[in-house]
Amino acid sequence: MSQSKDLGPLIAAEAGGSRNRAITSAINGVTARRWLGYGAVYVVLTAIAIVFMIPLLWMFATSLKSRSEIFAWPPSWIPEQPLWSNYAMAFEKYPLARFMMNTSVLVIFNIIGELLAVPLIAYGFARLNFPFKRVLFILMLSTMMIPGQIKLIPLYSIYSRLGLVNTYVPLVLPAFFGNPFFIFLMVQYIRTIPRDLDEAARIDGASEWQVFWHVILPLARPALGALAIFTFVRHWNDFLWPLIALTRPQNYTLTVGVANLQGEFATDYGVIFAGAALAALPMIVFFFLFQRQFLEGVRMGAVKG
Repeated sequence: MSQSKDLGPLIAAEAGGSRNRAITSAINGVTARRWLGYGAVYVVLTAIAIVFMIPLLWMFATSLKSRSEIFAWPPSWIPEQPLWSNYAMAFEKYPLARFMMNTSVLVIFNIIGELLAVPLIAYGFARLNFPFKRVLFILMLSTMMIPGQIKLIPLYSIYSRLGLVNTYVPLVLPAFFGNPFFIFLMVQYIRTIPRDLDEAARIDGASEWQVFWHVILPLARPALGALAIFTFVRHWNDFLWPLIALTRPQNYTLTVGVANLQGEFATDYGVIFAGAALAALPMIVFFFLFQRQFLEGVRMGAVKG
């Protein structure tokens, strides 16, 4: 009897140790499967990123090739003798610096216009009460369903009659009336801000403008940053409307200017690819500098939309 009593704690301890080992083994198995899952996801995402980077890498590689290398078969990724002179020729033969300056000015004014108009309009829809508010909001959203190509001819006709073609007004003025998509995002963001903050400011004697300026705008900085990033990306890459509204070469934006590098009888493709690389480089640098804000803006739009 005494021997069986002495063995009892040992048996219980051994059973407890077996149970702990089983739990530890199960946890290790779950952790291993989780890391395998993460690894598989990263492998797939890396493969997709490489596939999407292939055209970009080909563009930069081709911008350093001679004409014979560009049309060689089989094609080679790495040029035998990199021709950095293609970039110099792009600036010497064509006014790329002027095109970049034109595009930068347009982007800056569009960002200013959107940052002035969108928060004001969104604040009205999100916080104020006025007649036909819901109807006007739905009408504004319905304009997002109209393809932009349909509006090109009417817009050109209006600006032509006003004598504004070949000026930057058609490319800048719409920004000061707000973009429906940006207004929608900003309305959704402002609605997430507690109304208690507005009421507290009004109790302290703040006017409607002071509530907007001192309460809403500081809290909406992430949305404003995303708005500025989207505006930069949109207008830096804009091609069709500037192509129609601008016909004087000295007024061309960068995308239109690069498209016109192609000659009528002969085309230097190395110079064209160099111009395209120069047009894409600011976007790449901009994305790496503000990728966190860019992704936050995409997440905000996905969640709120």
